[in-house]
Amino acid sequence: MRQFRVPHTLVLLYGMTVLAFALTWLLPAGSYDTAINEDGREVVVPGTFQIIDDAPEVPVWSLVTVIPRALESAQSIIFFVLIIGGALGVLQATGAVDAGMARLLKRFDARPGLLVGMGILSFSLGSSSIGMGEEYIALGAILAALCIALRMDAVVAAAILIIGNSVGYGAAVLNPFTVLIAQDIADLPPLSGSAYRVALFLPLMGLGIWHVWRYARKVRSNAAESLVIDIPEAQVALAEDPPALTGRLQATLWAALALLGVAVWGIITQGWYLVELSATFFAMAVVCGLVAGQSVNDMAKEFSTGAAALASTALMIGFARSIEVMLTDGQILHTIVHGLSAPLSAVGSAASAVGMFWIQCGINFFVPSGSGQAYVTMPLMAPIADVLSLPRQVAVLAYQLGDGLTTMLNPADAVLMGILGVCGVPYGRWVRFIWPLALQVLVFGSVAMVVAVLIGYS
Repeated sequence: MRQFRVPHTLVLLYGMTVLAFALTWLLPAGSYDTAINEDGREVVVPGTFQIIDDAPEVPVWSLVTVIPRALESAQSIIFFVLIIGGALGVLQATGAVDAGMARLLKRFDARPGLLVGMGILSFSLGSSSIGMGEEYIALGAILAALCIALRMDAVVAAAILIIGNSVGYGAAVLNPFTVLIAQDIADLPPLSGSAYRVALFLPLMGLGIWHVWRYARKVRSNAAESLVIDIPEAQVALAEDPPALTGRLQATLWAALALLGVAVWGIITQGWYLVELSATFFAMAVVCGLVAGQSVNDMAKEFSTGAAALASTALMIGFARSIEVMLTDGQILHTIVHGLSAPLSAVGSAASAVGMFWIQCGINFFVPSGSGQAYVTMPLMAPIADVLSLPRQVAVLAYQLGDGLTTMLNPADAVLMGILGVCGVPYGRWVRFIWPLALQVLVFGSVAMVVAVLIGYS
């Protein structure tokens, strides 16, 4: 029997589009009344759902026309993603990121506990702020070699990167790929609700650090406790010295941080969003490249390479949007909302919020792209929150926690599998290490949803 392989994400997304097409033939078209609330936003009016008897059928050729229409619909976020990829490509090519991370890690050579704690914190902040993730894969070998030199193992190195990334996405404050997209779809102000997400970030960080350090201490005391002691690929050696953090590279990092600060300032005080943020990241590419001494031709080449690296992510966003486009064509979006909200409304607000969270956790195993998942689920979850008289911020939180916290276990996640591959840690051994923490954070996420309802999180 051939071993089952998870299909490519684009295949899964288009499969969901085909399923959405089938549902337009199986489910009746329906609609809620909408109204403008006190904040000037259009929301669903609970209790007004009606079947539309004379709705036209969606033609079969929509299965092919829906993709270009969806790409056009999502063009602003698609171009934003490509520009961010280009900026990160230029910054990565300067060597400043690798040098900065290597300096940070080497500083804690004699203090492994601080290496674990500060490592997870640093990577989580990178994910929480500018959506870093794939960039961590290249650091796996360096970090694994350092951990092994400190009498730990490659599992610890992988955990520092993966748990940092997962917590950073799960409780992100700024992440443009998840928080800003979801809040835009839910028609919420950018960065709203940040205080509660910061409050969640701290205990999640504590759970992750404690889990990794408890395992690391066992391995340091007895090497036989290592889950990968018999795996030759996990005995990683440092192939070459990491680049030195020269004055020029330090200036490059400070320039990047300054422009990131400008972006945060613009969002908070000037109402900036995709166009302005895209311009800021483009400026980051130009400024950092010039400070690092790159030629304009090299900058252009690295920008193109970085943008190309996120081309698949951009396509995922378009393919994910095609699901919503198909459901909207068939006028069954509100029908699905009505069907999902009915059982949720029967169990109370708190339980409904927890149900939203677990639905997002399940969907993440099939749509691992954070931004793609936002387009798949938020058009449904935001109206469901309206129907259940829950703040839309609660729906965004359910998406964010469900998307982020499950990445530490999701085999369809490219960052997870890439880091495990570089560190030489088989997925089965990783599951043995991570499942207790995964269970804890899922319980934590459920409790966080209940608290969000109780405090009227908005």
